[in-house]
Amino acid sequence: MKKYQGPATIIMRIALATGFLSAVASRLSLWGSHSSGWAGFLDYTKSVNSYAPASLVPVMAVVSTILETTFAILLLTGYKTRWAAFGTSILTLLFALSMAYSFGLKEPLDYSVFAFSASAFLLSTMPD
Repeated sequence: MKKYQGPATIIMRIALATGFLSAVASRLSLWGSHSSGWAGFLDYTKSVNSYAPASLVPVMAVVSTILETTFAILLLTGYKTRWAAFGTSILTLLFALSMAYSFGLKEPLDYSVFAFSASAFLLSTMPD
């Protein structure tokens, strides 16, 4: 029997999932002229992960895209929400730390990446 999920849990799940899906849609050029495209995403991945060897950039881009899509689907469907939310929290924290290392602290603060990560962590600790 599925337990009731309150409105805060549902809103957080939807907000986190749509944030990921929008980013994935942009790199796959689904937003039309507003998309970054895959090449733009690879350039951004290289910039954010300035400490990583260039040969790892395509792998990091593919893995992050797969993880973001998977976490978004899990969050939207409510399946394994705690694990998906925890994974989302870790992934976005790594992203925020990489941004801070490569661009300075202002960049992840401007894009609310730490808030995104904290929201996902909070969701992972909420009761069903």
